[in-house]
Amino acid sequence: MLAFLIPVTMLLLRPRRPNERDAADLCSGLDQPSLSGAASPDEVAKFRLATLLRTPAFVTTSMPFALALTAQVGFLTHQVAFLSPMIGTLAAGWAVGLTTFAAVVGRIAAGLLVDRFNRRAVASVNFILQAFGMGILAATTERSMLYLGCLLFGAGVGNATSLPGLIVQQEFPRQHFARIVSLVVAINQFSFAFGPTLLARLEHAEGSYTAGLLVCLAAEIAAAIIVLLPARLLPS
Repeated sequence: MLAFLIPVTMLLLRPRRPNERDAADLCSGLDQPSLSGAASPDEVAKFRLATLLRTPAFVTTSMPFALALTAQVGFLTHQVAFLSPMIGTLAAGWAVGLTTFAAVVGRIAAGLLVDRFNRRAVASVNFILQAFGMGILAATTERSMLYLGCLLFGAGVGNATSLPGLIVQQEFPRQHFARIVSLVVAINQFSFAFGPTLLARLEHAEGSYTAGLLVCLAAEIAAAIIVLLPARLLPS
């Protein structure tokens, strides 16, 4: 971290140039921020936590990622324990490496495409991809298919943590970005903290990981649907 992060920070990070802004700065869904970059006291005062928590845009951002990350963290915690009895510890280690490699590739791909499509649609596709991977893992014991399941699931791992901020950036006022993203992350962390225990409880009760994987599959599908829900379908 010290060898790479500090040089990259010193060489690449810089203040924003005059008149340089992200395209999302110009298309806030709730409140058009001032292009000067500084929020007025009146703009800052508009932030109300109780109101935000009832906002459809916030509900359909925080809830699906909380569900998906609960499934994701739960599975990743138990991945070796799930795979080792079927393919051995060494092959399970390769599967974990494949999952990580897919996460890097998936995040790079999403970074190249996310501004060309609706960001919620990208998130939904990400969850569906993970659901397919989870379905394969729950349905087979064949080594090649287990690798494929890990590959598909891993492709969405990194995006599940980066996409919430991109959606908030596009749909909420710029001056409230830090607060709203922090709240979404806090909700997600509270939720996914229970993922490992959830899978462990289900494995202990059933004697296998099948039920736990199906719960993760259902969570991913629910996340893919909720993130696309039109705002008018949720109470404001």
